[in-house]
Amino acid sequence: MLLLAVMWGLSIPITKLGLATVPPLMFTAMRFLVAVPLLLLLSRGQLRVPLKAVPSVIALGVMGITLGNVAQSFGVQGTSASVGTLISATIPIFIVIFAAIRLGQSVAGRHWVGLLAAFGGIALVAVGSGSGVDDLSKTTMTGVVWMLISAVAIAFYYIWSAELADKYGTLPVAAWNACAGLVAILPLAGWEMAHLPFQITAQVLWTAAYLGVLVTVAGLLLWLHILRAVPARVAASVQYLQPVFGIAAASFLFGDHLGPTFAAGVILILAGLAMAVSNKRRSPKLSEHMNKA
Repeated sequence: MLLLAVMWGLSIPITKLGLATVPPLMFTAMRFLVAVPLLLLLSRGQLRVPLKAVPSVIALGVMGITLGNVAQSFGVQGTSASVGTLISATIPIFIVIFAAIRLGQSVAGRHWVGLLAAFGGIALVAVGSGSGVDDLSKTTMTGVVWMLISAVAIAFYYIWSAELADKYGTLPVAAWNACAGLVAILPLAGWEMAHLPFQITAQVLWTAAYLGVLVTVAGLLLWLHILRAVPARVAASVQYLQPVFGIAAASFLFGDHLGPTFAAGVILILAGLAMAVSNKRRSPKLSEHMNKA
């Protein structure tokens, strides 16, 4: 669990490094050009899914892989790594909301209080990190909005993928929706390459490899292993550790300013997250899919 928290917690700061010389659409495509072949290889022999499942799997890939990860890349580009990490940590809150809407699960008063507290925390960290020392440390409202769009899209992706994986298996669903998402993003990345300057450096290559191999593929496999070893409610606590490692890395790599306003926002977000996802009767199937994209 500690290893997974480190791997996933570092994803936003490392994405920030990759975006230094490559635009968002292109970088997202590079990440999944690494991940998709690995997922297809791991799923060999079990890739067949019923024809009726194909439209849902394709739509899932476009929602979670294309929209979710592209929005995250634009969001990371427009926020400091610390702010991006904190907003990304709100994904479980949106999972609670979508579970209530799509799966009919109840949302208690403490969940709504936690949701409001977390959004108050987002406002504080955005204000408390708005004036960075350089472009890599700046936070804009546009970046915050992109990060929130990413969190919503990825949360919906988790809920929907939980339903499909229960019917057709986790690995084949993960492999095919990642493939569909990559196919959808390639034309956009091609347009971006033709119109925006970019420079493929060693840093871009290793950051894309890290995200594709360790965050997307190895992270999924490690998450599934953890779920077999400990109760889902214990495994889900990894969500609370990710911002700690992400913010520490952001402070070290980019010199993000962690002042009192930022600290208050962190406390509000983590407290709100704890309240919003607390549920003694949480569905194990739902918890199994609350992982980092």
